[in-house]
Amino acid sequence: MNEDLAAVLEWCRLNKLKINASKTKAMILGSAFNINLIKLDQIPSIVLGNENIDYVVSFKYLGVLIDQRLSWVDQVEPQSALLLRKQLAELNKNPVEGFSAGLIDDNDIYRWEVLIIGPPDTLYEGGFFKAHLQFPKEYPLRPPRMKFITEIWHPNIEKNGDVCISILHEPGDDKWGYEKASERWLPVHTVETILISVISMLADPNDESPANVDAAKEWRESYSEFKRKVARCVRKSQEECL
Repeated sequence: MNEDLAAVLEWCRLNKLKINASKTKAMILGSAFNINLIKLDQIPSIVLGNENIDYVVSFKYLGVLIDQRLSWVDQVEPQSALLLRKQLAELNKNPVEGFSAGLIDDNDIYRWEVLIIGPPDTLYEGGFFKAHLQFPKEYPLRPPRMKFITEIWHPNIEKNGDVCISILHEPGDDKWGYEKASERWLPVHTVETILISVISMLADPNDESPANVDAAKEWRESYSEFKRKVARCVRKSQEECL
């Protein structure tokens, strides 16, 4: 039995599965919440279930082995974390003009803080706008959420700072028919492409589908008032960066 259990642990390691263990039971959890990749003929002595259901791996036997050989639970870093670390290293090595990016907490790769420099020849020129990106564990299959921390007045940014832009909308068809699937989130997007799109949005607002209705109305009907409010935000951002 010990040889069978050792084979299971090795199988888990090679397939990057996480072991969630206690003294009496353990389950092997796949990253997609589906562990039917384990077949009965591979580890028949300790797999319960059949070909039509997910498999729970062992109770007493695996628990005993874990007590003997493991004093901690082996956590395999998700692919999303590896991908984000790679992007962070690339941005540190080759900075992109117009923004800087880093982590809010060095121990949490899923929470980023970015500083966007107001693009030249726009109302936001000279501003320094901080924002947070919160990535889901399912990245890049699902988009992050983006929220400006610095006050900013823009048709496509809600008054609380939440960014509303097509590429940050969940993938697939828009049930309201306003956006094409190709305009929404795609797994090819990176921190760099997200921020470049947001910078472009600052320069060219979409007032037809606004997140801030008041800002959109001023953009169309009272542009001088819109400019005044944006200028105030730019000055405030400069003061906060001093």
